[in-house]
Amino acid sequence: MLTKETKEVLVTAFALFSLFFGAGNLILPPLLGNKSGELWWLVALGFCASAVLIPIMGIMAHAKLQGTIFDFGKKVSPTFSLIYSLLIYAISISLPSPRTAAVTHEMAIQPFFDSPPLLTSIVYFSLVFVFVINRSKILNILGKLLTPAIILILFLIIGTALFSYDFAFGDTVFQNPFSDGILEGYQTFDAIGAVVVGGVIIISINLKKKEATYEEKKVLIRRSGWLAGLSLFLIYAGLIVTGALMHGEFNADISRTALLSGISTKTLGGTANLFLSILVSLACFTTAVGIVTGTADFIKYRFHDSHAVYLTTAILGCILGVVMGQFNVGYIIAVALPALMFIYPITIVLILLNIVPDKLASEKVFRAVVITTIIFSIPDFLGSIGFTEALSNIQKIIPLSGYSLGWVLPAGVVFVIANLLHKNNPKTTPAS
Repeated sequence: MLTKETKEVLVTAFALFSLFFGAGNLILPPLLGNKSGELWWLVALGFCASAVLIPIMGIMAHAKLQGTIFDFGKKVSPTFSLIYSLLIYAISISLPSPRTAAVTHEMAIQPFFDSPPLLTSIVYFSLVFVFVINRSKILNILGKLLTPAIILILFLIIGTALFSYDFAFGDTVFQNPFSDGILEGYQTFDAIGAVVVGGVIIISINLKKKEATYEEKKVLIRRSGWLAGLSLFLIYAGLIVTGALMHGEFNADISRTALLSGISTKTLGGTANLFLSILVSLACFTTAVGIVTGTADFIKYRFHDSHAVYLTTAILGCILGVVMGQFNVGYIIAVALPALMFIYPITIVLILLNIVPDKLASEKVFRAVVITTIIFSIPDFLGSIGFTEALSNIQKIIPLSGYSLGWVLPAGVVFVIANLLHKNNPKTTPAS
């Protein structure tokens, strides 16, 4: 028999996994593996570093803070934290939310119906709006049923591929497999998701365990976080190696959604592929509703709980979804890259600063490291929008800039220097 504590950990871990596990994430690992060849394991390590390890560290930070997204940046300044929070929600409602409509069209509509993506997007976000303003409990019921079903199908796909194909791999197309895996992991939006959904988990735990101490909740969140992270790692790594094993089965220019559908058809047959398409579409829908609802809730809170503001935000979020959701998944992923190259390094740094001991993360350390990260992320951001040649000289100067990770070493060096200065300045005290 499971103890009460173990059941609580499992329930919380399942909730965390469900919040992280967006259907859009499913389409990224197979194509990554398909292109990685014999270096699939190196690509998988990079992908899981940014798509699993950093997000779970975000949950660890939430376990320590036990607050909201606003608390992540407040040591820099309340103004910075508000701007950062608004940016996170703006990106979420403009990119990953519409991507769910695009995935739904490509996986569940396009193979069976000759209808334009704009029509799918309009119908899709009209339904999203209905659910957002009604806050239906049907979504919670669907979520509890959908996630186990998708996980079961995925493990069947991965297991079938592992036992059906020889471990023979093609050549990799990546020049820098590990860093390319890291950058592709950005596209899961899971680090951003950790900052956002961690707050949802905190609220849920506070409502269910009103008598629990800070330490009890901290232990529960940490254990659940690592368990959810292990599950994500197994699925991501499994899908990457599956894509790598089946490198010769598909055309080199196949799309992400088509590859996932093709892999499921070859491993489980056409009926299973149809079932997977339906489940992925429903999971996409719950993700979109969650993003629009979360964004509307945040804006509503900033405007003194105004229902009119909530309604207006929901309408704008769904209109944005229609506009962006009519494009194909590959285009949305390409458009998302510049935004991610800028906001992801800041998010990673805020997560790491919030999990180190307070004596190493004073307000001055926060400000110095975050400002440095922003400055050294600018070349990577500009490079992502086509200024690669103009930045070639800068990339030679900044370590790791050629891998689009030019912010890493400067942020680390400034963290050390700021702490040394802080240690030698007795007038400075750590922020609580």
